[in-house]
Amino acid sequence: MTPRPLSAIVLAAGEGTRMRSSRPKPLHLLCGRAMVLYVLDSLEQCEVRRAVVVVGHGAERVTKKLLDAAPEVPLEFVEQSVQRGTGDAVGVALTAFSADELDDADADLLVLPGDTPLLRASTIAALVAEHHATDAACTLLTARMADPTGYGRVVRGRDDRVDKVVEHRDATDEQLAIDEVNTSIYCFRASVLGPALRRISPENSQGEYYLTDVVEVLAGAGYRVSAVVADDAADTQGVNDRLQLASAEAELRRRTNEAWMRKGVTMVDPERTYVDATVDLAPDVTLFPDTILQGACVVGAGAELGPNTRLVDCVVGAGAVIENTVGRDAEIGAGAHLGPFAVLEPGSSVPDGARPGPFYTAVST
Repeated sequence: MTPRPLSAIVLAAGEGTRMRSSRPKPLHLLCGRAMVLYVLDSLEQCEVRRAVVVVGHGAERVTKKLLDAAPEVPLEFVEQSVQRGTGDAVGVALTAFSADELDDADADLLVLPGDTPLLRASTIAALVAEHHATDAACTLLTARMADPTGYGRVVRGRDDRVDKVVEHRDATDEQLAIDEVNTSIYCFRASVLGPALRRISPENSQGEYYLTDVVEVLAGAGYRVSAVVADDAADTQGVNDRLQLASAEAELRRRTNEAWMRKGVTMVDPERTYVDATVDLAPDVTLFPDTILQGACVVGAGAELGPNTRLVDCVVGAGAVIENTVGRDAEIGAGAHLGPFAVLEPGSSVPDGARPGPFYTAVST
């Protein structure tokens, strides 16, 4: 069976004022990668033809970063020059599609915020599968929370269909008791999204066009709106400030370390081992506590690193032993022994088998 055409819209136009940073919010780093790249990773189990990224604040920087990263899914960019809500952002994104694409009754559109780096590919695949299985016009990814304060509540009706999403400040006492919340992640039938967007208005306290209003428009018109609950609510959480950024990084670091240990890397204390998602480790590498590997580090088989070692963009040969060392953009030969208290300056190189002793400084040649 030929898969239904599927595209994605990633909303990455927000300024992220709570981050208190000159860096555009989607480009804040987690484990060495921009936050929005993890959102694009979540599309990998679906046959997404292309992703339209809505940019705004820091548009040029966001566009350049994503193009340089060269993700597998083809990217296009549209700019939301004035941020007037998520509904407006999706409307801007639709300008990247042809009339034939938007009229295709079999085509679907994923909509994802650019600040959900913990989102798993399996979760998005389950959302798309439910959307197809129920033949819905719209399918929401939802989450159940012990404390849903501040989140839009998902109100279900007959046959477990979704009737609407009610924002916390507008909810009745009965609706506030609902623990199922909207995650702002959707799969839409492309042909109904545009007409539904044209029926929403900015008559609310924020004066913005809310994408959540589309849910009630579609349900009121008789279309089926479905929902699938995420297995882990934490995976759907957005990052809005530095505290949430640190929390998300801790979880991504845990996942990264677990993946490497399953591939044959020893971490004496995983909670005190920091490995960027951009690092490459061979089997039988041993990392002692307080080892930090960042950037494009490559570590050969059987090498031992740490404790108290930080390397950035370094190449470490097989069997090397490095302890209490800092280095950047350096190369350490196979079987070399460095430390304690070695310093590797950018561009330096340590020969195979070298044992220069403590307090060694390698300089660029």
